[in-house]
Amino acid sequence: MLLSRLLLPLALPFLLMEAGPAPAERPVGLSYPWLAAPGAASQSLAARFPAPAGCRRAPVVAGSWGEWLRYLPLKPAGTKARLYTGALKNRQDVVAAVLDIDVGTKDLQQCADAVIRLRAEYLFSQDPNRVHFHLTTGYDFWFSDFVAGKTFRVANEQVLPATRPAEAPTHAALARYLLPTFGYAGTLSLSRELRPTPLAAVQPGDVLIHGGAPGHAVLVVDVAENPATHQRYVLLAQSYMPAQSIHLLRNVAAPKLGAWFAVPGPAEAEFDTPEWTFGYGELGRF
Repeated sequence: MLLSRLLLPLALPFLLMEAGPAPAERPVGLSYPWLAAPGAASQSLAARFPAPAGCRRAPVVAGSWGEWLRYLPLKPAGTKARLYTGALKNRQDVVAAVLDIDVGTKDLQQCADAVIRLRAEYLFSQDPNRVHFHLTTGYDFWFSDFVAGKTFRVANEQVLPATRPAEAPTHAALARYLLPTFGYAGTLSLSRELRPTPLAAVQPGDVLIHGGAPGHAVLVVDVAENPATHQRYVLLAQSYMPAQSIHLLRNVAAPKLGAWFAVPGPAEAEFDTPEWTFGYGELGRF
């Protein structure tokens, strides 16, 4: 007993190191540029939505896209999803939580645009020079070009070079850059930009996407796994049509799981989400 008491203080640091920080604790250094401050850690996605019973959250690299999504700030529990007009989203039953991020005043930040918005905000927080997206025409639209005074115009469905006043690469400039991006990018262009990824290997930051008109995109914001059964579960976030609050989806088909969705196996062929059914092969990765 004496030996165990002597060894315990030595073992404790290793136990703490192995356990890592509690999911509710937002790691130092994560930035959510549209907010002056990221808000209370208790209102982060990780704190509000613990992993399903018997599961562990998937490991993520410090500072990565997946870690950034895991600690997204949420609006208070019970907040309703709203359209860009301020009206309520019709299907509040599919809303588990609302992200603390603006939707804008135009009908632009729809499904693929919500993915683009979050990805742009993450890249901006790391290095503004990394922000770029392809338009549906294939044109590669860089934020660094935009603030340098290079933009585009559309004539007869052709994207042509255009100029604009140069400005500093501020967050306000990012918001201005995103408006034409939302207007001329979508599920089709985003699906081409993503690398096809097996659903069984899903990671935080992957995208369920059906490119087309109509199409839809849902962002995987977190992943957990049962170490005994290897069943994986995901948290999903989306916007929809018309443009609306980016919200975490509620699993209305399996209410006991709350906001978590069991990842289907290949025999199931499809992945049902509350407002769209994706094919088993419709997962992509940045």
